Amino acid sequence: MEWGLQNRLSRIIKPHNNRALMLAVDHGYFLGPTEKLENPKKVIAPLLRHCDSLMLTRGVQRTSVDPASETPMVLRVSGGSSIIGDDLSQEDITVSIEEALRLNASCVAMSIFVGSKYEYQTIVNLGKLVNEAEKYGMPVLAVTAVGKELGKDARYLSLACRVAAEQGAHIVKTYYCDNFEKVVESCPVPIIVAGGKKIPERDALQLTYNAIKAGAVGLDMGRNIWQSEHPVAMIKAARSIIHGNSNVEQAYALYKKLAANDKSKKPNPNQNKNKSKKPNPNQNKNKSKKPNPNQNKNKSKKSNPNQNKK
Repeated sequence: MEWGLQNRLSRIIKPHNNRALMLAVDHGYFLGPTEKLENPKKVIAPLLRHCDSLMLTRGVQRTSVDPASETPMVLRVSGGSSIIGDDLSQEDITVSIEEALRLNASCVAMSIFVGSKYEYQTIVNLGKLVNEAEKYGMPVLAVTAVGKELGKDARYLSLACRVAAEQGAHIVKTYYCDNFEKVVESCPVPIIVAGGKKIPERDALQLTYNAIKAGAVGLDMGRNIWQSEHPVAMIKAARSIIHGNSNVEQAYALYKKLAANDKSKKPNPNQNKNKSKKPNPNQNKNKSKKPNPNQNKNKSKKSNPNQNKK
C-alpha cells in the first residue's frame, strides 16, 4: 500500500488503537433538511473537534465547515435519488476524484445497494471509483445501504460487506445486527458501523459498545448525536467508549453529567416558566378578583340593606 493511501487511512482510523469515530452529516443529499440538521454550519461547529473525521457532501463542506479545521473529511461522491423518488438505489457517481482532491478529502464514500433493482449499477460504480481513487492514493469507503426490501441480518450484511471489499473498498460502513462477529470475520477490510435512526441515548451507547466489542473499528454516527438534546455530551460519551474503553454505564454516566452542565440548553426551562407564569395566573386572578367579588359586594351592600331599611 502506497504511503499516501496509508497516510489518509491513518487520519480516519487512528493507528494507535485502530479505532474511529466518524460524524455523519451527509443525510441531506437524499433527505433534504433533516430534522435538527437544517443549519449544518451551526450543527457541525461545536462537534467538529470531538470527532476523528466528518462524513459530508461537497456542498456542506464548502458552505458549513471552517477551512482552518484539521479534521479529516470523508466526502460522499454518490447520489442521484431523493426520498420522494421512485427508488433510492438508483445512484451514480456525482463527484470526481479531482474535485475530492481540490477539497482536500481524506477519503471518498459511496453507497452500494446489494440485492436492489440497481445492484449492478452501484457495484460496478464502486469498482470504477476504486480504479480512479487508487491512482491518487485516495481511500474509498463503501456504504452497504439497506432498504425496506433488503435484509439487515448477518447473512445479508456479510454478503454486502464482502462484495464491497472484493471490489476494492478500503473501509466498509454497514449496520449492526445479531451475530455481528460473523460479518466482521468474513470482511477482510475494517468495518465502521452506522448509527442509524435516533434512539434513546443509552441505547445508542449500547450499540456503540456492542459494535466495538464485536470487532468493528468504530462508528459513523449522525442522528444519534446531533438529534440528541445534548449533542456535545453525546459525542463525548460515544468517544469514551471508542477511544477510552468505557463500558455502557460509564459512558452513560458521563453523558448525564455533561448534559446536566450543558449551558447551551438552559434557556429552555426559563421560557417554559415564563409561559406558565405570565398568561395563566394573571388571567385567572383578574377574572376572579374584578368581576365576581366586586359584583357580589355591590349587590349585598347597596341593594339588599337599603331595601331592608325602607
